[in-house]
Amino acid sequence: MRELSLYLHIPFCARKCRYCDFLSWPAAEREQREYLELLLLEIEKQSFFYKDYDVASVFVGGGTPSLLAADAINILFEKLNHDFAIKKDCEITVEANPDSLTTEKLTAFSRAGVNRLSIGLQSTDDEELRRIGRLHDYQTFCRAYENARQTGFRNINIDLMASLPGQTFDSYRKTLERVLQLRPEHISAYSLMLEEGTWLYEHRKELLFPTEDEDRAFYELTGKMLAEYNYNRYEISNYALDGYACRHNQVYWTRGDYAGFGLGAASMVDNVRWSNPRSIPEYRDALLRPYSASTDFEPAERTGAGLAAAKTDLTAARARLSGNVQYLSVQEQMEEFMFLGLRLTKGVSKQDFREIFGLPIEEVYGKAIEALRRDGLLLADDFVRLTPFGTDISNYVMEKFLFG
Repeated sequence: MRELSLYLHIPFCARKCRYCDFLSWPAAEREQREYLELLLLEIEKQSFFYKDYDVASVFVGGGTPSLLAADAINILFEKLNHDFAIKKDCEITVEANPDSLTTEKLTAFSRAGVNRLSIGLQSTDDEELRRIGRLHDYQTFCRAYENARQTGFRNINIDLMASLPGQTFDSYRKTLERVLQLRPEHISAYSLMLEEGTWLYEHRKELLFPTEDEDRAFYELTGKMLAEYNYNRYEISNYALDGYACRHNQVYWTRGDYAGFGLGAASMVDNVRWSNPRSIPEYRDALLRPYSASTDFEPAERTGAGLAAAKTDLTAARARLSGNVQYLSVQEQMEEFMFLGLRLTKGVSKQDFREIFGLPIEEVYGKAIEALRRDGLLLADDFVRLTPFGTDISNYVMEKFLFG
């Protein structure tokens, strides 16, 4: 059986954070219920096309999935377990904000089979939290974290952000110290990006942001302090204790198969990408169009040219909700293999490249690798990976692996 990862998008939040450009908005319970019905319908219809897959990871993101009512949580996971073959050791993650992570929600998640939480803390400084529009304070987070531990969760990620408005080196150090004392299994630490259309972007001239040099200092401090506490940096912005690297996110970085459900959710299966509509009316219309599953799409029953045609039919059927379908060329697959794989600290395996593409990596990217190696940006042995300097300017390095 092939392995598949599932992503489910919950686009609702209590209030839009000032830095957020994700597909999310505040919604009343009735709108949430109506959306859940559509999401369940998509899961049911799409599951037909994945009968020959085992689900190795599930990630429920948003938005704020912890806004869902406890009974909605139960309904959603009952549907997943009914319609998909969920592996016994499946990693099941739910994103949560501290202000909505009640004991009732935690209990519902645990009973539904959720075994990993990703909690958005961002900072332990209440004034920094206020400036970016978060609804919780540090004490609210501490209560939610402790409740999660008492409920039985033994795999928790904490999200942190650096270069927040008004943030100092000392306040960021204090945030790291407080989080490290909690000993979560996983820490994601990102620098704030000002995205057009967000409140922070529109008010950027009114606020004092850390300089590029200060952002660099935050970045170095993160790596140094987390290493001292035995967190392994396995990706540019992600750190984990031994055995707790996020399996779901590694599927993205290694180009595994994943199917997205819900508004705007992206999928990639068999080197084809597509994404769902981004508005509820379009999403509803696409789901309610006349449709009937057919075993004509099952490639296992065909051979030769018939098998190739069936796979094309199958991909088209999977992507039926979207008008934005991208059939990746071999060159595009190679590009993705490199710039996604280079995000991982272990880098890109030369052997894997040869096995997937039938060519040695040097035949395709030899000149680029050698030039970047001479500049001190790459190391190249059995793996091609970024040096510390290369990590600092990773976007520049990754551009060198694009064709044209």
